Amino acid sequence: DRDIAMVFQNYALYPHMTIFENLAFGLKMRNYPKVEINQRVMRTAEMLGIKEFLDRKPKALSGGERQRVALGRAIVRQPTVFLFDEPLSNLDANLRVQMRTEISRLHNQLETTMIYVTHDQVEAMSMGNRIVVMKDGIVQQVDPPLTIYNKPENRFVASFIGSPTMNFFEGRLKRDGELMFQTVPGDLKFLVPQHLGVHLSSYENKDLMLGIRPEHITTKPLNDMSQKVTVQIQVREPVGNEIFIYFTLDKLNKQYVSRISADNQPPVGRLIDLFFDITKFHFFDKETGKAL
Repeated sequence: DRDIAMVFQNYALYPHMTIFENLAFGLKMRNYPKVEINQRVMRTAEMLGIKEFLDRKPKALSGGERQRVALGRAIVRQPTVFLFDEPLSNLDANLRVQMRTEISRLHNQLETTMIYVTHDQVEAMSMGNRIVVMKDGIVQQVDPPLTIYNKPENRFVASFIGSPTMNFFEGRLKRDGELMFQTVPGDLKFLVPQHLGVHLSSYENKDLMLGIRPEHITTKPLNDMSQKVTVQIQVREPVGNEIFIYFTLDKLNKQYVSRISADNQPPVGRLIDLFFDITKFHFFDKETGKAL
């Protein structure tokens, strides 16, 4: 017995059984005493707020309630490890947020290892103590969420984590008194910060990718290391207290995005100045995608 309890994407509840019977099924199969089964089921139902549903069949429950039952069926076993296979993918947006909080609360309460598989980077960032980012079955990076976000080990990780995704520029490093990154095509130049230049000096005249996250492109300089760039606004996307500004740059046939306060309302179609915080630059090898 591997002592692993699994929570499936599609709930996998037995439709002909009551909720009580669904919760108790695994314990009955393991020949637990009836008294202990009843105690575990009632304790778990109390924990998840599903006591009132114990006499009902799964078809009488909503999606969120069924997911709680699926969680309960795993919890009642008291396993050493939980395995979640995209358990929230069938729920609507509001319910997903609610269930994320619920699972995080249960994790803190149970103090049991949970392995949670998801394609949703928001779920990974908000719920995980450590994140394993995989591509084509190969592990790309294993780190705490903020390390994954701030120090991605390659371009795939950088583009996968973060919404909106990181902006990328193709170009090469050139020495013009100071080390500069020049976009190709185009002739936009960014100063390479000294703390990064020390590690990048061997890449002079080589093709690289520069990355910067949307929140590090602002309408006002955040520090004396912010570089002004003139852009043309294409689309404004309000999202509550923030606005995503999609813009283009002269001679670069690509759209980029900035994340700014909703207090700013730059008009669509106009040229405006945005400020790139060059201390937040990420550089990647163009061929391998590896962070430099």
